[in-house]
Amino acid sequence: MNKRGLLVCLASPSGGGKTTIARRLLDRHDDYEFSVSCTTREKRSNETDGRDYHFLSVEEFEQKIDAGELAEYEKVHQDYYGTLRSTVEEAVENGKVLLNDIDVKGALSLKSAYPDKCLTIFIKPPSIEELKRRLIERGTETEKSFQIRMDRISLEMEYGEQFDRQVVNDQLDDTVEEVGKIIESQRKS
Repeated sequence: MNKRGLLVCLASPSGGGKTTIARRLLDRHDDYEFSVSCTTREKRSNETDGRDYHFLSVEEFEQKIDAGELAEYEKVHQDYYGTLRSTVEEAVENGKVLLNDIDVKGALSLKSAYPDKCLTIFIKPPSIEELKRRLIERGTETEKSFQIRMDRISLEMEYGEQFDRQVVNDQLDDTVEEVGKIIESQRKS
């Protein structure tokens, strides 16, 4: 039985674990691909252009908007983030699972644009305190960016209620297993 292509949106507040979950799923499945988003934010020292994100200037990003090259885009934390339409359509057409590590509004926009091909999964933290601890431990945030991310949590949790599925990321291995089962079940339906 052939499995159908599927657009999977993993979203969570910053520090919720969506990127780690996506990477673990990619390691387990040859037919899963990572959707490399476009962004105007500064590249972190551990990131590679074209692998983690397509790092663009605001002008380049706005040109992609005007040309209709983005399936969705949002301004988050004062920077643009978006998903290339070509990436989505090629993966789904070729029977792949395209994993999108994405913000909540972007996930819902993709669900609206591709209702029959998209699965949204909201990754919930076990607690706000644990989320704060993870963000601090990751060591990538300035005091200002940390506060911006913390201020957005209630909005993100509220939007998460609109997702197809919600999974609490308490134990990472269990969460990866659960998310993988949800995806494979959806592909077979």
